[in-house]
Amino acid sequence: MKKQKKEKPEEIRQRLIELLNEGPLLPGRIKKQWNVCGMSGCRCKDSDDPRKHGPYFQLSFTLAGKSTSMFVKEQESEDMMVLTERYRRFKALSLLLVQSYVAEERDKRKQRNRNRK
Repeated sequence: MKKQKKEKPEEIRQRLIELLNEGPLLPGRIKKQWNVCGMSGCRCKDSDDPRKHGPYFQLSFTLAGKSTSMFVKEQESEDMMVLTERYRRFKALSLLLVQSYVAEERDKRKQRNRNRK
């Protein structure tokens, strides 16, 4: 099994900067949904051929511990998906960066302990 090369924090930081230069980012996911309104006589309540309203696009996310959502126009949905994908990449790179800092700190401490002996 081939071991992956560890990226240095500077390399990861550079990738983060490049990602942030691509533009804004948004947390969450875009979901497509159809709804039933409940009004009697509406097409969504037709007993022979019910047809739900929609599609509607909704961005759902949790920020600072609070879950929320907002509706998105269909013509905006693809652009919003790009922003949410950028956010997922941002989170993954941020985690990778912190992990590399932890690994560097552990290596420094090991080296100091070896030098004391």
